[in-house]
Amino acid sequence: MNDRVTVVIEGDMAVVTLNRADKHNGMDFPMLDAMLSAQRQVRRNRHVRAVILRGDGPSFCSGLDFKTAMSQPVRTLLRATQLLWPFANQFQRWSVGWRKVGVPVIAVMHGNCFGAGLQLALGADIRISRPDAKLSLLEAKWGLVPDMGGVCTLRELVRMDVAKELTFTGRVISGEEGHRLGLVSHLSDDPMAAARLLAEEIATRSPDGVAAGKFLLQQAWLAGDYLALRAERLWQRRVMGRANQRIAMAREQARGQAAAKGTSARLKPFKPRQW
Repeated sequence: MNDRVTVVIEGDMAVVTLNRADKHNGMDFPMLDAMLSAQRQVRRNRHVRAVILRGDGPSFCSGLDFKTAMSQPVRTLLRATQLLWPFANQFQRWSVGWRKVGVPVIAVMHGNCFGAGLQLALGADIRISRPDAKLSLLEAKWGLVPDMGGVCTLRELVRMDVAKELTFTGRVISGEEGHRLGLVSHLSDDPMAAARLLAEEIATRSPDGVAAGKFLLQQAWLAGDYLALRAERLWQRRVMGRANQRIAMAREQARGQAAAKGTSARLKPFKPRQW
């Protein structure tokens, strides 16, 4: 991994930081490569319970750094050939790759969240934004369409007419308006602190149950009833009776007993997640 993206493990939390503050974390090819590497690193670490995805400096991510890309025409052309791939390319995995990580991914949004930056945030499971953040599907400005995984995630969050208007206009909206539309999960003047609190809350639950819940919802959300109910059965079978599910039950019993006695519960730690 290069220095465009850093991964810092803080206990059972991974903080993934876009590290190009002087360019408002504009995405260049080294940053793209580093983001895919960060996804692999976190996916392999089964002790991690949550990921916080943030940008250093004044912005979360201002989108693709077109100036840098256009200064490297041969390299850019070679990368563009990925549009011919019959499967998800590296640009698309920039965002949707986080959906394969078996822990909640929380995007912390501030400053500019444009184009590739907004699509990266949409690839997270939960988005916490400052009210004054600036959001835009900026590809319309360049005569392009969103193509970094944004469509897969956008369709789960807003009505089609809203998605079309944002795509057609490239309009810049505030984090507050993004929250009203459904693009943003929560608003906070200190989104990083809010993300940490949420990650700590999630860490009190079984890591297997959380991972299974994430994958279940992603599979079932837009599926028909038959496939959605089938996914429920399959994922429930994968967690039921396993070590972390038994520990979760024991922890809840301990909490109940301690509450009845007015004491503090001694909780058995969970084992590393299975997926």
